[in-house]
Amino acid sequence: MKISLNGRLVDIEGAPCTPSGWLIGVGIFETLRTVNGAAYAVSRHMQRAIKSASIAHVTLPQIDLVTAAVEELLLAEPFKNGLLRISFDQSGQWAAVHLPYDPITTAAKVGVHLQPLISEGETIKSYPYENRLAILKQARTLGFDEAIVSNSKGNICEGAVTNLLLEIDGRWSTPPTSDGVLPGIMRGLIIDYFQVRVASVALSRIGEITGAFMLSSLRIAQPVASIQGRTLAISKAFNDEIHAMAVLDWLG
Repeated sequence: MKISLNGRLVDIEGAPCTPSGWLIGVGIFETLRTVNGAAYAVSRHMQRAIKSASIAHVTLPQIDLVTAAVEELLLAEPFKNGLLRISFDQSGQWAAVHLPYDPITTAAKVGVHLQPLISEGETIKSYPYENRLAILKQARTLGFDEAIVSNSKGNICEGAVTNLLLEIDGRWSTPPTSDGVLPGIMRGLIIDYFQVRVASVALSRIGEITGAFMLSSLRIAQPVASIQGRTLAISKAFNDEIHAMAVLDWLG
């Protein structure tokens, strides 16, 4: 398999990466959805990477070099549906990997991760990513597709690897970044296009949630069928509207 390492196509076997294309060490990353060789929302992801890099003290290459390398990689490793991950480490190296991705078409069964995360303020997409992946793995071991995590103040943050859109008090809301939430690309789009409320939701009110979506650049919006076994209403019309909005915005 080929990856792009510092702007050059190389075999992954000889690169300083894990078998799935993660750079060894510490840094920041962006994960993008690709369809038929086109990456969604590249400029939005790169803008977030620039902000994350300033916080994590990571030096980024010229963005036009990254986008040119991504285009070359997508031609070398083509997939109808793909996952494009671009990582930048603290030593100045960067890598892009393109992997096949199976779009999620079913509603999610969601659990609750009981141990709160000690986090305040906006977070960034950084690696190693083992903590979040471990939460996801634990949820799946328990028969769930994802897990809701909360912060040390008792407020709902997000999913293990997704943002949340919650229907509560008859309105759609998403937790604020000040509650330890990643400023997700899809989350931002939904706030802009649908003017959903940005408001804290106490974990103690989880039984009052009547509908929910898991948001990410890969899933776009995945309806939530249940939380801890309690069935939620699924708005197919809103789901279709979100997906249509994403395609129109990302592909222009």
